[in-house]
Amino acid sequence: HPSITKYTTIYMDSLRDGKSQLVNTNKLIRNYKGATGLKTGSTSIALYNLSASATRDDLSLIAVILKAPDTKIRFAEAQKLLDYGFANFEYKKLANKGDIVKDIIVDKGIETNVNGILEEDSGILIQKGQDKSIEQQLELPTMISSPVEQGQILGTITYKLNEQEIGKVNIIADKSVAKISTFTMIENIYSKWFSLLRI
Repeated sequence: HPSITKYTTIYMDSLRDGKSQLVNTNKLIRNYKGATGLKTGSTSIALYNLSASATRDDLSLIAVILKAPDTKIRFAEAQKLLDYGFANFEYKKLANKGDIVKDIIVDKGIETNVNGILEEDSGILIQKGQDKSIEQQLELPTMISSPVEQGQILGTITYKLNEQEIGKVNIIADKSVAKISTFTMIENIYSKWFSLLRI
């Protein structure tokens, strides 16, 4: 529920026409870059607790601190965990939904080609520097037979890191292409013939 951060990132607000002031008990909202929330808590038995979240460069992390002896320590320890995560890991975008992978010839279609596009977004959490070792394996024909339906799966693109599969996305047709028939052939001939007459 991403909309929750609209509220958890408010540091100070007022109620009753300004008669009451509210201050966020999560001090990281004010002091930590990219902080998005999330929840503080404390009881006599559980002591001071914190679920701290932050996002930088499309990477979102959560640090959970339990039973800290005081409020300062819970914030300091959460910051250490978040700092470690951002320093050592990154979110690598592998695929963008709708990106064109390849133009594919359509055999015996009323149109000669169709675009193979990525069906969905894909990404992965990796250690920094590993992105250079990511390999792509494309399985896609150069020609397909008509008819073709929009959204039809034409092939796949597989992403591997150190020989292990880390992601796989379908490649689909961006449009429908009907099979050419006697009627459509005659229609195309007449269309071209009338076009020549107009010149």
